[in-house]
Amino acid sequence: MISIWIANLADLAFGDPYGFPHPVRLIGLYISAFEKIARRICKDDKSLKLAGILLTISTVFFSYMTVWILLRAANYIGEGLELFINTFILYTCLAGRCLAKEASKIITSLKGNDIYGSRRLLSYIVGRDTAHMDENDISRAVIETVSENTSDGIIAPLFYMFLGGAPLSMAYKAINTMDSMVGYKNEKYEFFGWASARLDDIANFIPSRLTSIFMICGAFVLGLDCKNSYRIVLRDGSNHLSPNSGYPEAAAAGALGIRLGGPNLYFGKIVAKPSIGDKLKDIDREDIEKMIFLMYAAWIISLMIFSILNSYFTGIILN
Repeated sequence: MISIWIANLADLAFGDPYGFPHPVRLIGLYISAFEKIARRICKDDKSLKLAGILLTISTVFFSYMTVWILLRAANYIGEGLELFINTFILYTCLAGRCLAKEASKIITSLKGNDIYGSRRLLSYIVGRDTAHMDENDISRAVIETVSENTSDGIIAPLFYMFLGGAPLSMAYKAINTMDSMVGYKNEKYEFFGWASARLDDIANFIPSRLTSIFMICGAFVLGLDCKNSYRIVLRDGSNHLSPNSGYPEAAAAGALGIRLGGPNLYFGKIVAKPSIGDKLKDIDREDIEKMIFLMYAAWIISLMIFSILNSYFTGIILN
């Protein structure tokens, strides 16, 4: 509990400084090296799928066990060192402040009427093509990304922290990293990324739905439309190509009174996404600011609720 709270406060305060030696980079290097070797060896779709399954199993296993062994070794040296390493690892699993920072840069760029700069900044945090977006499209893309990553970058890691500590939280980050690197539903990764994408869907099933609940609560605290947020989650939560991403997006769309989804350009191809929410108003940069506050509210609420539940169940176990 001490490590988790310090890690969350550290991320709230500092985020991930540029050039920071992030463990996810090591995971990414392993995934890239594995893929290069697999594509040299595998000559058909079946062997590529098997290689992808092996990548998924090995990446999660090594991520979990590396942290577990590191913490056990630190414990032999001293509890203080174990506490420090445990806190540091948990801190690296969170991405809330970084997400807010990148979104805020786009707000500043839009306020300065720098549409080209806004498109460039957006391209750093989304996979869709941004070259021809207007302010409305940019704002919508930022809100969708922040809402979705409230689950992937905050609530899900926090959920697994309380469930299984730093090892399980890092295992989740490995799953999420694999999905972002090889989990695409295109010709290149249809077979090699199949296992990574499926495991990511499973790992995010509960956290994504919890995120929508925390966002509804956050909307109430912030004076946003929590009733509409709840209504849109029930109605449109499953209106997404992903089995999970629609729930936090629906909560955000309902709270802000906007419509998300619609056509997007990916690698030169138009992908039509189902609509989420009702268009009660046009989306603008002020909605991005509200989304950032909603993200922080959901984060703080989830941390408090998880802490209370952890204390409750720990007390039952000890008694």
